[in-house]
Amino acid sequence: MADKLETYERIVDAGVVAVMRGIGEDDVVPVARALHEGGVEALEVTADATRASELIADVDRALAETDAVVGAGTVLDEAMAVNVIEAGADYILAPHFDRGMVTACNRYGKVAIPGVATPTEAVEAAEAGADMLKVFPASDLGPGYISAIQGPLGQLPIVATGGVSPDNVDEFFAAGATAVGAGSAMIDYDAIDRGDMDGVREHAARFVEAVADARSE
Repeated sequence: MADKLETYERIVDAGVVAVMRGIGEDDVVPVARALHEGGVEALEVTADATRASELIADVDRALAETDAVVGAGTVLDEAMAVNVIEAGADYILAPHFDRGMVTACNRYGKVAIPGVATPTEAVEAAEAGADMLKVFPASDLGPGYISAIQGPLGQLPIVATGGVSPDNVDEFFAAGATAVGAGSAMIDYDAIDRGDMDGVREHAARFVEAVADARSE
């Protein structure tokens, strides 16, 4: 389990978080391993899954000897945050801003990444002690929103999530995003259904390569 600063630095260095949503219990660990082999260092297991805390703990154990950091997503309140932190989550993401979630992360030394979609939410999240801001849904708000919010809140890294793909990821980094989050654009669900973990790895590697290319421009 990484400490808070190490987790933060790994997310920033990686530049991409894989959103593992809707993956069957038996597939979560193999998929997590395949994603990591494809170059993904930050993995998010969504807390809306059945037995989410157990799945987070399973992935955390499976990748304990690697450079991966495992987080929990779709964390809606303080109680959920405490549950996933106890399961081993290194960082917490939410689709919205909930002060209790941020408070729990600060209390237990975890990286807090609440979701924001308005300047008011962004300022409130910053004042509450968020470490990063998840701009969601990024595809609807657009890269222009990210560049605009950098003015008053340039000190907080932005994770653009929702609709980010290899085709547009360069636009979000050019606008000032520090990292992006991606689900179906990074995770090949058809390959998962076939039990093809090589396909999962290769698909993820292409997204990671697109991120690296975008950040080098």
